[in-house]
This record gives sequence, C-alpha cells and structure tokens, in this order.
Amino acid sequence: MLGDSSSRKDGELDYDESHVKLEIPQVTWYKDPGLRKLYCLMPIFMLGATTNGYDGSLLNGLQTMVPWRAYFGDPNGSRLGLFNAIQNVGGLASVFFAGYVADRLGRRLGIAIGLSFIFLGVILQVIPQTDSGLFIGGRFLVGFGSNFSQVSCPMLIMELAHPAHRGPLTTMYNTLWYLGSIIAAWTVFGTVKYTTNNAWRIPVGVQMLMPGIQFILIWICPASPRWLCAKDRHDEAFAILAKYHANGNENDTFVRAEFAEIQGTIQLEKTMPQQGWSALLKTPGNRKRVLLIVLTCFFSQCSGNGLVSYYLHDILNSVGVTSSYQQSLLNGGLQLWSFAVAIVMALFVDKIGRRPLFLTAGIGMLVTFTIWTACSAVYAQNGSGAAGKVVIVMIFFFYGIAGFAWPGLTVGYCSEILPMSIRASGIALCFAVGASASVLNQYVNPIGLQKLQWKFYFVYIVILVIECLCIYLLFPETKGPTLEEIAEIFDGKDAVVARVGDDISKIEATQIEFASKGGY
Repeated sequence: MLGDSSSRKDGELDYDESHVKLEIPQVTWYKDPGLRKLYCLMPIFMLGATTNGYDGSLLNGLQTMVPWRAYFGDPNGSRLGLFNAIQNVGGLASVFFAGYVADRLGRRLGIAIGLSFIFLGVILQVIPQTDSGLFIGGRFLVGFGSNFSQVSCPMLIMELAHPAHRGPLTTMYNTLWYLGSIIAAWTVFGTVKYTTNNAWRIPVGVQMLMPGIQFILIWICPASPRWLCAKDRHDEAFAILAKYHANGNENDTFVRAEFAEIQGTIQLEKTMPQQGWSALLKTPGNRKRVLLIVLTCFFSQCSGNGLVSYYLHDILNSVGVTSSYQQSLLNGGLQLWSFAVAIVMALFVDKIGRRPLFLTAGIGMLVTFTIWTACSAVYAQNGSGAAGKVVIVMIFFFYGIAGFAWPGLTVGYCSEILPMSIRASGIALCFAVGASASVLNQYVNPIGLQKLQWKFYFVYIVILVIECLCIYLLFPETKGPTLEEIAEIFDGKDAVVARVGDDISKIEATQIEFASKGGY
C-alpha cells in the first residue's frame, strides 16, 4: 500500500489513500504459467516502438551514404530538414484518427490499420521510379502509420499487464525504440561500402520487416479487457483476466476484485457528460494531465537529443570525424549503449520511482551537454583533437544519462496518468506533441547548426534548465496505485474510481450487478 501523507515528496499531489482498496499481490512472473504466456506475447506489441525507432533513425544513417546523397542531390539546410521532418508531419496527421479508431474498433485493429500505411509508404520509397517527391511522400505515410499503430500498442501492454508489473512493462515499451535504431544503424553499417543505390534501398526496404512480423502475430494476442468492458463484453474481459492473471481460476480473490474495480470504474466514467477530446481540458485534473503530457513529450525531443538523433553526421563533421565508416560505427555503438541503459532503468522504475528518474536524467543531461558545448567551442577555435574526443565521450554520457527516463517514461508515464475514458485521446496527444517537437527539431536544427555552429547548443542548455525546474515543481510520483487508482492522484475526492470493499461482489459507488462466469 501507499505511504502516509507525511512521507509524500515534493511534487506529489494529495489524494485520499483510505479509498485505495485493492491489495496487489507480488507475483514472480516467470514462475506463474499465465503471466509467462502473457508476457511472451508482449514483444509483439513492443514491435510498435521498435518499428518507430528504425523509421526515426534510418535517415540519420542514410545521410552518411554517398549514393543516397548523390541520388537525391545532396540535400542540406531546409531541404534536408524536410526529408527528416516529413515523417513526423505524417505522425502528427494521424492523431486525428488513431485514438478514435482505437476506441471504436479496438486496439488490435488500430495497430493493423497503422501497419498497412507503413507498408504503402515503404513501397513508395524503394520502387525504381522513386524520386524526391515519392520518397518524401513515402516517409509521410510511414510516419502516419507508425504513430497510428503506436497509439494502440502501449495501451494493450498497460491494459493487459498484471498491476504488479505495469510500471516496468509500460516503461520498457518505448525503450525498444532503441532496438529499432540499433537495427537501422547496423543495417546501414552493413551496406555503407556499397557503391550502388542498393546501399540505401536495402535499409529502406528492411522497414517492412518488423511491421510485417507484427501484422501477422497481432491476431494471436488477447484483446484489452478494459476495452472489452467499455463495449459491455464483460464475459470476454473477465475470461482474459482470469486466464492470464489467475491461471484460469475464475474464483481467484484478486482477479475478481481487479475486475470489479475495472468494470466499476469504466461504468462510472460512462456517466460523465464529456469523454474523448473535449474532456481533456474539462477538469483541473485533466488539465494537469495535458500539461504533463505536453511537457514530457516536448522535453523528450527537445533536450539536445534531437541534434544527435537526426544530425549526427553534421555533429561529427564539426569535430573532425568525417569518414562514413567511422560515423556509422559510432552511430551503431551509441544506439547499443543507449538501449542497454534504458532497459536497465526500466526494470527499476517501480523501485526508484518515476520522479527521481526524471530528475536524474534532466540534471545529468544539463551537466553533460554543457561540457559538450564547451569542448565544441574549444575545437572550433583551435582544432584541438582532445576537445573533439571529449565531445564524442560527452555524447555517449549524455545519451546514457538520458536513458534513465527517456524514452521509456515518455510513453509509460503519459499512458498511466490517463483514465480509460480519455486514454486513447491522451496517448494520441502524446505522440502528436512528440511529432510536433520533432518537426521543430528537424527544421530548426540544420539551420541553427549551419548558421551558428556550436553556439546553437546554448538554446538547449536553456531548455534543459527549464526542464529540470518543471520536473521538480510539477511532476507527481505515480508508482504504487493500480491503473484505475492513479486517478486519485490527479482528481482527489472527485476521482472516478470504483471502490471495491470487502464484499467484492458489489461495487460500492454504484452497486452495479451483472452476470458472467464465476459470478461476473
């Protein structure tokens, strides 16, 4: 259970802990047959982040290739910004549809529809007749489809996971972005010495691999029990919870209480006058959620990491590393390092807490980026080889400390603070803000680097200072409560949460009764 209010840390909001009734058993997942089956399916959902990581990192590698630069007329400045940004413009466009489809047709169908757009976008990029227009159009469709499917992927993970494991699993989801970026970096490295257009066509074509696997396997995965409850398919929802959280035992005390809380909360949410997009700004609690989503997603993209994510080629050129082979090798190594740190931190998210991880990442990124900026200035002034090497070391340190919170908590934190009634819309907003921030990055960064060179880094130092202050003052801790009970952190006594008392066959708030297996 949660600690008392006297031990609450700065930034945590008050809520009535006496209303938190559901005791969460501590279960070792690999010793539990039902959870083993469920968690063996989780990588299928996580392929959404892996696909996004591959797509988002690919152009970074392609820029190091002479055949790609020659084929498209050596793009730079604002034209290179368009090549980069158009994928996130597509991702931004998907926000108007993805949440609606996920709520109306289901999470799995939302994923499948998004993947179909990715397939079409990749085809446009690799056909022999492709030109700048088709390539850019294809990247738009890839971005549209990737974000479309990504709205549903983390929701399925979060809504299926056992409450004891929700934190690590939802945080781990977006860390798999790095796995995609690793595959992209090393695929490019494998073809970087090719002298024909196959050097870039092969990595672009590989974009279809992970979406193809996910499209085939998504249908063997269970549907979200919370979505099924929202559609009044109670029997199916309870059967899924019992199968995976209680090894098929429909009389299990915990799973009956868990289902009562889920079903009761969703029934209560249905009585609210506004749901979906209009509800995002309706209450003080929801406005707080929106503010946190906007800040989290903006900082995840605009803390200096966008410089390396999209313009590593230019950064390395600025400190004397100009060889395509060396740049590809450093890019691949950076992705491996970032992935390792992010995965380890995801495993400790419930032990350490979200807030300490955010603060550690923000302060650490500020320190390392400041050193990176200073050494870049030294190199620019006198060409010091030592200063150039320190810049490379600081890039690795920067990404290592960033991995404490980003990208794992970007999606994990934003997803868990949202109640069911606005979850799809809120996650769509999350990806929309991230895409918008990336577009800003991709247009502004090449121009800033071209005009100001290392002096442009001061913009990100200012952003990092603001980021640290915002995290300290605004970000509440969310570890501990169930997915439904997190509402009490934001909404206090007005939280829409079913109270499950000792008599778990009744829901305190509404006395809702319905028939299904095992009494539910």
